[in-house]
Amino acid sequence: MTTGITTEDWIAHHTLMTPNAPAALDLASGRRFTYAQYDQRITRAALWMRDAFGVKRGDRVAVLSMNDTDVFELQFACQRLGAIFMPLNWRLAVPELEFIAKDSTPVVLVHGTEFADAAREVRKLASIPHVASLAHGAPSDYEAGIAAASGTLDRQTMDLGDTWTIMYTSGTTGRPKGARITYGMAFFNSVHCSVGVGLTSRSRNLVFLPTFHTGGLNVYGNPIFHTGGFNVVMRAFDPAQFLALLSDKTLRITHALGVPTNFLMLTQQPGFAAADFSHLEHLGIGGAAAPLALIEAFGRKGVMLQQFWGMTETGPLGLLLTSDKALGKIGSSGLPPLYVHLKICDPEGNEVERGTTGELMIKGPNVTPGYWNRPEANKTSFTRDGWFHTGDAARQDEDGYYYIVDRWKDMFISGGENVYPVEVENVIYQLDGVLENAVVGVPHEKWGEVGRAYVVLKPGANLDEAAVLDHCGTQLARYKVPKEVRFIGELPHNATGKILKHQLPRT
Repeated sequence: MTTGITTEDWIAHHTLMTPNAPAALDLASGRRFTYAQYDQRITRAALWMRDAFGVKRGDRVAVLSMNDTDVFELQFACQRLGAIFMPLNWRLAVPELEFIAKDSTPVVLVHGTEFADAAREVRKLASIPHVASLAHGAPSDYEAGIAAASGTLDRQTMDLGDTWTIMYTSGTTGRPKGARITYGMAFFNSVHCSVGVGLTSRSRNLVFLPTFHTGGLNVYGNPIFHTGGFNVVMRAFDPAQFLALLSDKTLRITHALGVPTNFLMLTQQPGFAAADFSHLEHLGIGGAAAPLALIEAFGRKGVMLQQFWGMTETGPLGLLLTSDKALGKIGSSGLPPLYVHLKICDPEGNEVERGTTGELMIKGPNVTPGYWNRPEANKTSFTRDGWFHTGDAARQDEDGYYYIVDRWKDMFISGGENVYPVEVENVIYQLDGVLENAVVGVPHEKWGEVGRAYVVLKPGANLDEAAVLDHCGTQLARYKVPKEVRFIGELPHNATGKILKHQLPRT
């Protein structure tokens, strides 16, 4: 949908205003760029894609790469050409990447050298016209291309309603869908993040979630570039390096966002207790509700983990809990940002009363206009008056704060009663020896479904099934208490660290 409002080039603006300000640091290669240097590389990348591959307005540019400052360069180069940036999940198998490539038909696939074999195979299977390598600053097609690039770039004038990025959802159930992320979504998400967590030109953000995921790209990577701040990019998450970077008084990271698994692993590091985080201004946590024990562990160090909720399709920021409410509203994802509208509805689409659980619906300029090449999904994902079905079960308390109870599809019915696994999981997290856990519904002859808890213990813990079930029995209604506990070495996770419950056995 055309808005009549043109986009702005954030990098070009900050190059004009503060050319020598630091823009990005690629930790793996040690490369640092000012805004002026970054601006020049982005222009050269755009010239290279235009002249070498014929990339033009509306073409898709696929990028298969681990985290790197080059990924952001390619994103902004796509803007200057009017092309559509398409980061790919490097954890996917070739058949999965083939499906995405056939669905989106990119003109070129730019890949990290470590993914060269997969890229060549996908190119052949999906008939992609061009492939090109990048090597994180080392000799590659990308570095040679931007070094040789010349000529004049006529930057495209883009509307806020135009698609900037197609980000394919994780596809944990069924085939992935390409969520269209517009320039307007990126802008409003940047505004929401800046207001919600205090981003300024002096902010220093640590990017460690994968940039093929909205958390790595858009919280707070792109919003930092919007404000003129500094992005420090990790190749991939490593808990020991994560602790060292958060503690580094020279680097002085101010902002970062992760999922509970990232921060749980951080607390297990030997140096966590002695680490000094006094320079941190905000640590955000999303993907799932933060366990009380985790919030308290960081609270003892003077850092309040701020709960966050969002989706690829929502920009992503849709709810944020302010730090002063982190303990008073434990389990809540907070309140919607300024331009976000929410309601909770029953299966018939009627808004429910406060305190009642229903499906969370969202509307606003931060919400996707739809999925790429998916007319049927677009019909079922939106109501007639434009509300988007999030698929999350939620409730509001008496003060209006929102609680994400669980994924609507993860709820199971035991003896006619709804059971939301997150509620049970939070009770199990209260046990001192539990590192992670996940609860799923499994078939039962009498009750229809009952809960099964998969539990990962901390090193040295000696909890048994009876201890877990006894604890749940003192905290939960009988129908919510799992009927069995299985102890496993680790839970399955996606690239962002979110637990993949569909991979846990139900038989």
